[in-house]
Amino acid sequence: MRPTAKFSISFGLVTIPVAAYNATDSSTSVSFVRIHTADGGRVRNQPVCSLEGVEITPDEIGRGYRPGDGDTVVPLSDADLDALPLPTAKTLTILAFVAGGDIDPLQMGKGYYLGIDSPAAAKPYVLLREAMERHQRVGLGKIALHGRETLAMIRPMAGALVMQVLLWPHQIRPMDGVLPERPVEVHANEVEAAETLMDSYGELSEDDVHDHYREALEEIVAAKLAHREPHFDTGQEQPAGQVRDLMAALQDSVRAARRSRGEDEDAEPARGAAGSGRGTKKSAARKTAAKKTAEGKAAAGKSPAKKTAAAKKTSGRGGRRAG
Repeated sequence: MRPTAKFSISFGLVTIPVAAYNATDSSTSVSFVRIHTADGGRVRNQPVCSLEGVEITPDEIGRGYRPGDGDTVVPLSDADLDALPLPTAKTLTILAFVAGGDIDPLQMGKGYYLGIDSPAAAKPYVLLREAMERHQRVGLGKIALHGRETLAMIRPMAGALVMQVLLWPHQIRPMDGVLPERPVEVHANEVEAAETLMDSYGELSEDDVHDHYREALEEIVAAKLAHREPHFDTGQEQPAGQVRDLMAALQDSVRAARRSRGEDEDAEPARGAAGSGRGTKKSAARKTAAKKTAEGKAAAGKSPAKKTAAAKKTSGRGGRRAG
């Protein structure tokens, strides 16, 4: 891999030169090109100057910054950006170490693998990694990447250091209009039924993390090129429509999950709460009745001689009459 950036991690008075490598590959994702529907010709984005109305080459394209909401644009060169008095331009200074769970997942952006940029960086690199693993903390700092400053999180992973770009807190939108307008009451047995359904889920399989959409799209393209109908594997159709009985839907979901794993659909749920509580009460009633029957049989099986002996024994011990 070719590094996308080089900088140093500042850990107190320790400096670690590192190189950042893209941890994700966006080229494998499904992408489309725009075409003219009349003849199939490609529709391209041509860089055109708004003042002259002519197409320009990439060498003529520079950066500009528009202050406020006006139409004024101030041109900025690479020399202007390099002259910015930002310590984060070449150094990621760790500002704090926090628990990984304290980071809002909404803030997480692109990830980078961090590798050493010189042999001398190997020991402080491993030192920082081992310290974060033992301390169970991640490092937070700021770094300027690709012409802009951003928050960043450093964490150990599989023997390496990984940097995750974070959004600024003001970039997270408020949840206005997202929550239900009216309070919703959820009963305890419904929550327990949902937990039972969660317990019925199995582990992720290789098929679960496979990009079926891309595979199906490639089949459609291949069928069009071969002038044939596309062939798809018939999968299980997902139920649609509005859920009218939440408890019944939860119960059916538990049975379906067990059926998909070849288990007994009607087995008692692990939490004993997939139903409204009636199954649990019936089971308890059956156990109580069985216990009483067993006690009755045991009492009936005792002979009068045994009863008398037991009574005498008890009377002899405490001077009291049994019963």
